[in-house]
Amino acid sequence: MTRPIKKVVLAYSGGLDTSVILAWLREEYDVEVVAFCADVGQAEELDDVPAKAEAAGAVACVIADLREDFVRDYCFPMLRANAIYEGEYLLGTSIARPAIAKAMMDVAVEHGADAIAHGATGKGNDQVRFELAAMAIDPKIRVIAPWREWKLRSRTDCIDYAEARGIPVPVSKDKPYSMDRNLFHISYEGGVLEDPWNEPSEDMFLLTRSPEQAPDKPRYITIRYEQGDPVAIDGQELAPAALLEKLNELGGEHGIGRVDIVENRFVGMKSRGVYETPGGTILHKAHRAVESLTMDREVMKLRDSLIPQYAELVYRGFWFAPERLALQALIDDAQRDTSGEARLKLYKGQVSVVGRRSERSLYDESYATFEEDDVYDQSDATGFIRLNALRLRIRSGRS
Repeated sequence: MTRPIKKVVLAYSGGLDTSVILAWLREEYDVEVVAFCADVGQAEELDDVPAKAEAAGAVACVIADLREDFVRDYCFPMLRANAIYEGEYLLGTSIARPAIAKAMMDVAVEHGADAIAHGATGKGNDQVRFELAAMAIDPKIRVIAPWREWKLRSRTDCIDYAEARGIPVPVSKDKPYSMDRNLFHISYEGGVLEDPWNEPSEDMFLLTRSPEQAPDKPRYITIRYEQGDPVAIDGQELAPAALLEKLNELGGEHGIGRVDIVENRFVGMKSRGVYETPGGTILHKAHRAVESLTMDREVMKLRDSLIPQYAELVYRGFWFAPERLALQALIDDAQRDTSGEARLKLYKGQVSVVGRRSERSLYDESYATFEEDDVYDQSDATGFIRLNALRLRIRSGRS
């Protein structure tokens, strides 16, 4: 027999859904509820969250500042892998989920909870990401997903449920879309965006100017890398979170990092998402620039062949899976020489690499020059070409 649950840690935001979930857990499961809120840079005021949680019946409320950990231990490893899902999505929502789940599981241990709960719906990816991470950390943890259990089916149902129980919740007119924000990006889904023919309204975007409204003068910046991680902008060393915040500011001013895609969710359906990732877009471009100097050709070919698989693992919630960890070990080993600087031009929604240099560079001007040199015998190319053409010549000569 399954043991009864005594205490639950709930991923809590203080909004309508999670306030209702908190009360529903107490009523349906007769449990104590610890409200957990992770600060991953969502730029929301969190000071009133504990009071809201207490009013909804929580026995405790924990707010964890994960901003530095999130960027250093999740975003940067993913950026070392150059991970992009389906050619365009830099995985900003996906990568926040394991960071939140790990901190949530730490709180469950600290408070002696035997279950966790979340407000993800049964249609999306987040339910999978949260639960896979939790089970990888503690296979015995119980997970409660109210949207897969209760009979509430709409926002109106949730409002009625809250009002009937005197639960104070913020109630406002629906936005024409849903939004998720962290230090790495903002995502927009649902509402008017569900029709993939609809162009997003310009007033929806929060991090970036439109390219049309961006400055007419380009901005040049230099990013320095050490073993695959960015460490400085224009010579100023910055901690991971501060560095990303600075690039978000610079990229946003110049209209960089907007993506509008129809993606394939893990659960099977297609979904339209609009994303703003200004800092991440700049870092992706800069990282590639330094790698172009420092990474061996065949190692890069091998690593690049693994990017789709790595990105899919992150998207689908397998951050703590052994295959992602194995890929990360290979990728990080290949990053040992990825140190140097990339110079970039930010202009009207575009990031252009205009310079790169490295003390670990494999680029040798004496070999690459079109001028006279004394290190490369051009006649060697004759045999090289003939050997590579051998199978083609044999095939062509078949009767």
